[in-house]
Amino acid sequence: MTELVKDTKIEDDEEEFIDETLAERLWGLSEMFPDSVRSTCSTAANFSWNSTKVCFKFGRSALWILASSFTILILPVMFEKERASMHEQQLQQQRQILLGPNTAVSGSGSGQGVMGMMPPGLTPTVASSP
Repeated sequence: MTELVKDTKIEDDEEEFIDETLAERLWGLSEMFPDSVRSTCSTAANFSWNSTKVCFKFGRSALWILASSFTILILPVMFEKERASMHEQQLQQQRQILLGPNTAVSGSGSGQGVMGMMPPGLTPTVASSP
């Protein structure tokens, strides 16, 4: 008798687990809502999806425009500014070597340096490196 009860219990357990996917289960649950609620939810979901696609495309285009504009317009200015800064540092090092450490520091702020020590009428020429 106990074997018969166990066999019946096993058969009942197998019948309870019906193989259905999540989509099938949601579709079955959706039938309990009225058509107006289902159509409103469907419209909202479609609107959200389409808005996300449009925002992604706009963001991608805007990022491309900003990156290419930065590369073409701003980067050369930054490189030129850095080159001018390096040139100024080299001039300060030359002044420091020629005239001593205090002259390079005090001359850089006032704009004189070697120019302030020259007699009027003479203009110094800076040798450019090849």
